[in-house]
Order: sequence, then structure tokens, then C-alpha cells
Amino acid sequence: MAQLTEPLRRTVLLVAVLNLAYFGVEFVVALNIGSVSLLADSVDFLEDAAVNLLIFAALGWSPARRAQVGMALAAILLIPALAFLWAVWRKFEAPAPPEAVALTLTGLGALTINLSCAFLLTRYRHHGGSLTKAAFLSARNDALANIAIIGAGIATVFTRSLWPDLIVGLGIAVMNLDAARAVWTAARREHAAVQPLRRGALAPDIEGLGSAARHPAVPPRCRADEALLGLFGAVGLGDA
Repeated sequence: MAQLTEPLRRTVLLVAVLNLAYFGVEFVVALNIGSVSLLADSVDFLEDAAVNLLIFAALGWSPARRAQVGMALAAILLIPALAFLWAVWRKFEAPAPPEAVALTLTGLGALTINLSCAFLLTRYRHHGGSLTKAAFLSARNDALANIAIIGAGIATVFTRSLWPDLIVGLGIAVMNLDAARAVWTAARREHAAVQPLRRGALAPDIEGLGSAARHPAVPPRCRADEALLGLFGAVGLGDA
């Protein structure tokens, strides 16, 4: 297990970079062609980048540092989410279908990225615990959303309607609605979990050592790990 840690961290970091890079591609294309589904999916790519960065941190950083990174990532997640709401508003103000070919090709590119990430993580999904398994399930499940985007693009070719793109976009947005809240909550729980350890380091309770030995509490590090695991449950990445 120990010998897998560094290769696993490199793989998770690569997956995070791929997700972050394609977030930029999809975000720009979505704004240029007026696609709600691509904007929603770009939020998902940013969420996946954040989750994989948290996994990368969890494999080597302290809980306190993870909590700081998690709160920063939660704030970053709000930016494309606000852009998505703005795009939906504009869509209703000036209803027009997105450019179908660009929508389909960009969805195909997103599917390629997610399948590649799932392939990269396949080797480690049973070795890195629930965190790595969650990243694998995230990439696999996101591929289904990408197939829906490709379907919306094909439907737009024949119908010239805005509804296929809008319906798929709203569906993806509903799945990712609480992503920022989930990251923020997990980070705050980690922060709270490490406070007893810090207080204990500054002012150790000698008399309490005997009591602690008789009634051992859950170590702060374990509580912090449990808080991070709660993130994946909140964004729908159970142990299925």
C-alpha cells in the first residue's frame, strides 16, 4: 500500500489537471455558442478538479491544510455556477439554440477526458480507499452526462430547438447543485476536527491522560478524514 501512495498522488494530480484544463475549454465554448448544458458540465469539471485536489491533499497533507484548501476551492466553484445562472437567464431573454456541431464535438471531448480519467484511476480504485474510489466513480458517472450532451447536440441538429440543451443543462445543474456547499462543509468539519489536537498541543491535560486511556476518543486525524469522506456522500459519490 505504501509503495502505491506516490504513484497514486501523481495520478490523482494528473486527473485534477485534466479536469481543470477541460473546464476552461468547455467554459469558453459554452459562452461562445450559448450552451447551457456545456456551462453546467464545465461546473462539473471544476468540481471534479476540486475533489481530486482534495484527494491529492488527503494523501499527504495535514487536516488543517486540507481544510484551508477546501474552503478556497468551495469559493472557486461558485464562479462558473453564477455564470451558469446568468446563461439560463439570457437563454430565456433571447431564446436561441446553441451551435449544434460545436455542442456535439465539445461533449465528445468531455466524454474522452472523463473516460481517460476513469481509466487512469482504475488501477487504484481498490487500493486508495474510499477517496480514490469516489474519484473513479465521479469520472465514470460524469461520462453519462457527457453522453446526454452529445445527444442534445444531435437533437439540436434536427429540431433547431433550445430545449434539448436547456433540459440537459438543468439536469446536470441539479446533480451539481450542492457541490460548493459540500466542499465547504467538509472543509469546515476538518477545521473543527483539528482544533482539539491544536489545543492539546498547546496545553496538554496531564490529569486527563488516564481518562483518555480508559476512554479513547477518535483521533482528530480520523475525524478529519471522516469529514472529507462526507464530501463524496454529499455530491452523490457513494460506495456503489
